[in-house]
Amino acid sequence: MVSSLIFHGNSELLEGPIFDSVNNRLYFVSIFDFLVYSYDTATKELLSIKLDSPTSCIYLLENNIILVASKNGFYEIDFKTLTKKFIFQIDIDESVRYNDGIKDPYGRILIGTMGYPEVVENKGEVFSYYKGQYKTIIKNTTISNGLAFSIDQNELYFIDTPTKKVAKYRYDKNTGNVNFDSFIIEFKENGSPDGMCIDNEGMLWIAEWGGSCVSQWNPNNGLKLQEIKLPCTNVTSCCIDHKGNLYVTTAKSDDENDFYGGGLYYLELNKN
Repeated sequence: MVSSLIFHGNSELLEGPIFDSVNNRLYFVSIFDFLVYSYDTATKELLSIKLDSPTSCIYLLENNIILVASKNGFYEIDFKTLTKKFIFQIDIDESVRYNDGIKDPYGRILIGTMGYPEVVENKGEVFSYYKGQYKTIIKNTTISNGLAFSIDQNELYFIDTPTKKVAKYRYDKNTGNVNFDSFIIEFKENGSPDGMCIDNEGMLWIAEWGGSCVSQWNPNNGLKLQEIKLPCTNVTSCCIDHKGNLYVTTAKSDDENDFYGGGLYYLELNKN
């Protein structure tokens, strides 16, 4: 397995990687720099656009056009023209910001919140937004983080980081409603689950904040299959590319010797 540092811009907190497998392009954010990045994996071109508040989550729309969640609202960004346009806002409390999110099979925008600038217990929630209407689908979260759908899209996996657990919800694709099923994974060591993605075999890859790794888990039995170490403490999120490899975002830590936190990494899981 080969690990490569792709980008390090001295960011405090890189997050939200998502891969456009049609155009072989990676998008990610630097939350507290208010930056949204587009990385062309073929040409290695890296572009960025700055918004006016903390950014967190990206949704693919079409070629080089994405939707980005920021504290002050959702913006459409066109990386062909390097332009941005305000699209909508959900009526969130001033003392929260958006964090991780995902798009469902019908195009609903799912997005979690957390206290900001201070984390407050049970202050967050997970919203579902669709065609101008929104509703809360998960309440009383503290740090709403990873969201991933099962392969058949009938189950939604969700991480509220301080619980150190991954929850499974039954997902109604017709209504967008969820029902809690069970906690399927529990972290018992230093790392706490942060961002998450699912691979082609239905296994979950979870970034471990404080754990210096990404780990792969079987959601059917809760067993850890493997972990891959990174040269920094706080690993924030991950996504699978068209080759089945991982892009991983990280954050800085309080350790003065943590030189590599805040970088973007590429983990070659497959030789193909």
